[in-house]
Amino acid sequence: MISRRIIRTKVLQVLYAYYSHDEKSINNTEKELFFCIHKSYDLYHYLLSLVTEIADYAEGRIEIKRNKHQPTHNDLNPNTKFITNQLIHQLRNNKKLNTYLDQKKLHWKDHPELIKELYLMMIESDIYTEYMADDNRSYLNDRKFIEKLFNKIILISEDLYMVLEEQSIYWNDDVEFVISMISKTLRRFNELSDSEQSLMPMFKDQEDRDFTKNLLRKAIINHDELRGLIKEHSRNWDVERIAFMDILIMQQAITEFLYFPTIPTKVTLNEYIELSKFYSTEKSRNFINGILDKTLKDLKRTEKISKEGRGLIGE
Repeated sequence: MISRRIIRTKVLQVLYAYYSHDEKSINNTEKELFFCIHKSYDLYHYLLSLVTEIADYAEGRIEIKRNKHQPTHNDLNPNTKFITNQLIHQLRNNKKLNTYLDQKKLHWKDHPELIKELYLMMIESDIYTEYMADDNRSYLNDRKFIEKLFNKIILISEDLYMVLEEQSIYWNDDVEFVISMISKTLRRFNELSDSEQSLMPMFKDQEDRDFTKNLLRKAIINHDELRGLIKEHSRNWDVERIAFMDILIMQQAITEFLYFPTIPTKVTLNEYIELSKFYSTEKSRNFINGILDKTLKDLKRTEKISKEGRGLIGE
């Protein structure tokens, strides 16, 4: 579930905290890293359950209108396409989702105003109008609408971000990538999916879990060597004046160059240039790109980089 890009981001954030505190413990920092990732996995389940809450609210509105003193024809004959959406039904009955939510005590019952606001945003949107007006009741049509609901309504709700911020300091920065994971999850569902349908695991495999731990530890343990390489390849710059986050990005990238033989250097370079777009200025991005490029060429020239695996030897 957690992509390598997100792992790299989480490691960078935890490294920043590690170097910002006087007391430094690699073990405690590693625990903090995995705690952050667990919180992202909590959010994945929490947001996945949000559409069923919106559907329940919508069904409640329909019942209120039906029971009015003088209901209209539309009140008595409502369009129930949304509340009978087949994917929502599957999510509502998914055992793995419900078990996780129960174990973690994750629920939306304390936030009725948010559910109402998301419902109103939805029914006022073009995607909802088009969906409800379309007589196509196929499973694919239902699933596509739920994907749009997450990406075009839930993702941009300011009220949602406020609620999440109140509950966890870890969640606000994770919403976009968690919803991207939810989109991938929804595409795993089909009309034959039952209550046992699997969701995404926290890590794709043991290799990704090991990568998370080793990236953090190797970046810290080899601190002096890594900072020395940064200093050596930025001779015309005063290292003390380079932004701290820029140094950490380069330190982490060089860690991958040197100590992760199965990861192509081109992949590492591209990933950390991408990461710098979110954590550095445009001027800093060019600087990071230049220093990493020089460092990589020098490490290859001095044969300090050793890659192994299919297609990687001598890259």
